[in-house]
Amino acid sequence: MKKALLVALALLIAPMAALAADYKEGVHYTVVNDGPATAKPEIAEFFSFYCPHCYSFAKVQVPQIKANLPEGVVFKQNHVEFIGREMGPEMSRAFAVAHQLNVDEKIEKALFAAIHDQKQRFVSRDDIRQVFIANGIDGKDFDAAANSFMVSAQMAQMKRATENAKLSGVPALVVNGKYRVETGAIKSYDELLDIAYYLTTLK
Repeated sequence: MKKALLVALALLIAPMAALAADYKEGVHYTVVNDGPATAKPEIAEFFSFYCPHCYSFAKVQVPQIKANLPEGVVFKQNHVEFIGREMGPEMSRAFAVAHQLNVDEKIEKALFAAIHDQKQRFVSRDDIRQVFIANGIDGKDFDAAANSFMVSAQMAQMKRATENAKLSGVPALVVNGKYRVETGAIKSYDELLDIAYYLTTLK
C-alpha cells in the first residue's frame, strides 16, 4: 500500500517538475538583476491606479496570489510613477500614505473605482485627500502621513524598484528582486502565477 502511494505521488510530481522545467529564461522570465536575490523569497507586483488592466488584476489575480503564496514567500506591491503624468507620483504617494495608515485595501479599491468606474479626474493632491476623507480617514492624518519621512522613503524605494525592474508596462511581477515574469509567451493569468510561484524557488 505504501509503495502504491509513493508511485502515485511520483506520477503526480513528475508532470509538475516537467512543467517547471519548461519555463525558460528569455521566454517566460527575464533576469533583471545579476546580483543576489532578495534575502527572503518574494513576489512583487508593479501597478498603477491609472491602468485598467491593473484594476482587473487587483480584483482577480492579486487575491489569488495572496491566497496561494508558497510558505515563506512575501507578497509586495509597488505603485509606478510613469503613468498619469504629474499625478503619477501623487498616486504613488497616496498608495504609500494608505500603507502607513493601514488602510491599503480600502483606499486601493476606492481609487481604482474613482478612476475607472466613476471616471473621476484627479488634478491635485487635494482630490486624492478627499477620497481618503470619504473613506473615513481624517484629513489631518492624511496630511501628516503625506508629508512624513516614512512615506517619502517608501516612494523612493518603489521608484528604485521600478527602475531596477526595467518595466515596459504594468501590471508586472518581479520575483525575488531578480526575475521579471514575461507575459508575451503565456496563455493565461493562471500560467503567469504558476511561473511566479516557480521563480520563488530560484536564488
